[in-house]
Amino acid sequence: MSRIGVQVRALRMAAGASAGRLALAAGVSASMLSRVERGLVSPSVETLERLAQGLHVPVSRFFVDQGRRTDLCHVRAGRGLIVDRIGAVADYRYELLGHSLSGNLFVEPYLVTLLPEAGPYVTFQHPGLKFLYFLSGAVTYRYGAKAVEVGAGDTLLFDATALHGIEAIHSRPVSYLSVVSTLRE
Repeated sequence: MSRIGVQVRALRMAAGASAGRLALAAGVSASMLSRVERGLVSPSVETLERLAQGLHVPVSRFFVDQGRRTDLCHVRAGRGLIVDRIGAVADYRYELLGHSLSGNLFVEPYLVTLLPEAGPYVTFQHPGLKFLYFLSGAVTYRYGAKAVEVGAGDTLLFDATALHGIEAIHSRPVSYLSVVSTLRE
């Protein structure tokens, strides 16, 4: 009961709703909501369905164990870990901006900076989805048979199992955020 109550309260707070507003939207009394949130009652399935509708979430969200989800990674500006990646291209600098330790999704966010001597490289290929957000410079980015002109503010999202990479550098400096997401085995 108390875990459900904690979750109901957390979802209500995340939605920015007062207890009174949620009770009204869900069609339950404010006192019932209060007792649910404090873990004093075992709410009926009907009450849970009403609360879920009031919060615009599926009922299953009340049963998620948020106590085990404690990952938070904070990396201060300029303090990312410089990584020597196996098979990394010369003069491509990778600064790891965070990490995820739990769950079945592995996420690698990097700030990639092409150093002055860096050249094109179009044969990156690895598992996962890749998201790129270009911060500076202008390049031609190759993805399989497609070539795309990209510059600061542009994004790319693609399946990284296809050959990909920078085909031509048009203006420097070039830097971009690269986020690779893969499922853990």
